[in-house]
Amino acid sequence: MRLSRAQLLRLVPGLALAAAAPARAQSSATPPATPPATAPATPPGSTANSPNPASSNGDLVYVLNSGEANILVLDGTTREERKRIPVLREVHHLALTPDGNTLMVGDSGANEMLFINPATGELKKREVLSNPYHLGFSPDGKRLVITSLRRDQVDIYGWDGAALTLQKRLSQPDMPSHLAFRPDNAVVYVTLQGNGQLVAISLETLEPLWSLDVGPEPAGIIWHNDRLLIGIMGSDHVAVVDPATQAIERTIVVGRGAHALFPAPKGGPIFVTSRVDSRISLLDPTTLTVTRTLRVPGGPDCISIDPQGRLWVTLRWQGRIAVIDPETGKMEVQRAGRSPHGILYASVAAQRAAATN
Repeated sequence: MRLSRAQLLRLVPGLALAAAAPARAQSSATPPATPPATAPATPPGSTANSPNPASSNGDLVYVLNSGEANILVLDGTTREERKRIPVLREVHHLALTPDGNTLMVGDSGANEMLFINPATGELKKREVLSNPYHLGFSPDGKRLVITSLRRDQVDIYGWDGAALTLQKRLSQPDMPSHLAFRPDNAVVYVTLQGNGQLVAISLETLEPLWSLDVGPEPAGIIWHNDRLLIGIMGSDHVAVVDPATQAIERTIVVGRGAHALFPAPKGGPIFVTSRVDSRISLLDPTTLTVTRTLRVPGGPDCISIDPQGRLWVTLRWQGRIAVIDPETGKMEVQRAGRSPHGILYASVAAQRAAATN
């Protein structure tokens, strides 16, 4: 039954007043007072059950859970979970911009780069990029090089402090893995896991210079005292390469699954992870001899070093991280997520240098 206007006015209190109000009241010269803003129930980028992302001392730890499609953010002091940043597919590696103000995380499976404020965990933006696996800035901060493990390419980008510009894409079969720069910004060195080679690429001509067979499944690589140190993951050693002569000078046995290398600050030891034998070897930075071995069950992969000198280590096979005092060997382990890979302790107190992990 359809009600008349008179019947509606009797049934609904207040409708008569609303009907009688002049239309111009909605466009009054004095706008209605705006209610005070309230904080959102869930901080941006957090899940509904995530704790507040503010850290007790400002230091945050980022753990890339490659098998769980998220980035775990921990309090650097209490190690409590602050938030999880969801990603589309599979994050592996990260790098701080040269000014330390932005953390870039590559979601290789989703062809996307995430840009995060390392001090707060705020997700600034997402950008489409082709298969960003490992990444690192040149020493002068003018270029970002990205290796694509799945697409057999190395991308060289220009960086102006705000945006990336693709300068060159090089086909580099097979399975470009990790990278390191010559300190003069002239050359980037890339390991190729699939064919056991090291390739040198000129950052002046943006073309390959030479390649060298270094061993099965080469992975992590660093520049150290005019030499290149390379973890030979398909074996048990670090290869020491002289780039001037393009020859392997020596090998250093560290353990099966030799993977990545992480120099301690201020001339400290070089930490080498061996995933198969589950150990971390300490190399003397001058002699490159093994001075100590730490047993770390769970497939240690990547390392970040905090201001106290402790090692924050991803345990790839156990879905955990370990915090290790390298002086005493004391180790504390806690859950992270499936297949944690890259890790960064982002300190706001210490001066930030460009970091790649």
